[in-house]
Amino acid sequence: MARRDSASVEITPEVLLKAYACGIFPMAESAEDPALYWIEPEQRGVIPLEGLQVTSRLARTIRSERFTVVADRDFDAVIDGCAEPAPGRTRTWINTRIRKLYGRLFEIGRAHTVEVYDGDALVGGLYGVSLGCAFFGESMFHRERDASKVALVHLVARLRAGGFRLLDTQFVTDHLRRFGAVEVSRRAYHKLLAAALVGEADFSALPVDVPIPGAQVMELVRAAPGTTAPLPGPGSL
Repeated sequence: MARRDSASVEITPEVLLKAYACGIFPMAESAEDPALYWIEPEQRGVIPLEGLQVTSRLARTIRSERFTVVADRDFDAVIDGCAEPAPGRTRTWINTRIRKLYGRLFEIGRAHTVEVYDGDALVGGLYGVSLGCAFFGESMFHRERDASKVALVHLVARLRAGGFRLLDTQFVTDHLRRFGAVEVSRRAYHKLLAAALVGEADFSALPVDVPIPGAQVMELVRAAPGTTAPLPGPGSL
């Protein structure tokens, strides 16, 4: 289900957060279209935070420290990456209004990034919105093999450490299905969302400005249910 808002209608960060709390999110038809569409899918994508599926090869890549992964360092660069053309995607839905609106959410601490670097080069990442104990994934990108996958695993580790209960992916793709993403009905999603909006999780339970060791990340994502309190920081390992 989608409802169109004209370009003349102002959407504030407060309105956007209320929409998320109701299970609705905005998208644009293209980067050139100034209008936004409010989306509420019949089937919603969710990645269970307990039981993330990580292949042995990807786990080795994460533990190898091939990439440096941090959070909330460069929101503009991440959204630029998410808006780039990619194989199978020549157009982007991220228009100027999306950039400005989510930039404002980042400024007030409601939008977050996970960023993957190879040396000084940003090679992958993702961004999304946090509200209560829910995280709403918006988009991800990669410029090197596995970079977006590494970002997603780091995100789940961070969400588990911070007490999040819901990771909303909006839709399910083949890429996300490999990690255990499932589709739930709108009614089931609203129940999950209502429970996740109780309380306030902490995206910064793990440091955002220093890399988290890959071994610690894998320990977090594979921890048994109910045992995901933040582990010691990298300086104490």
